[in-house]
Amino acid sequence: MASLCGRIISSSVRKNVLCSSLRYTSKGTSMGDPVEHATGLEKREILAKVGGNENPFDLKVIKRAAGTKVSPNEIPSAFDARLVGCICEEEATCINWMWLHKGEPRRCECGHWFNLVHKSAV
Repeated sequence: MASLCGRIISSSVRKNVLCSSLRYTSKGTSMGDPVEHATGLEKREILAKVGGNENPFDLKVIKRAAGTKVSPNEIPSAFDARLVGCICEEEATCINWMWLHKGEPRRCECGHWFNLVHKSAV
């Protein structure tokens, strides 16, 4: 009975695998590079930031300019349409949302014009 129990314990111990992101070097232990562990969109974002693009997905707020019909505010997009929110007054408590389509400038309720311009994907 004791030998059978010993075999079960030793066989279950052999199957366990320990994975770690720590690097063991002659200088000591350090964490691995985040680029090596990242995949998919996270990796594309990290590589874009390393390359100098701090806003790879165009999610930061764009300050609007005069926004006339002749010179509308340009909104970058890699697609044919984009949802845009306009904060018409500085202390407004709501956002006016509108869809912008490529080639069709659109006017917000506050009078500012917006136009969708092509931007290549990350």
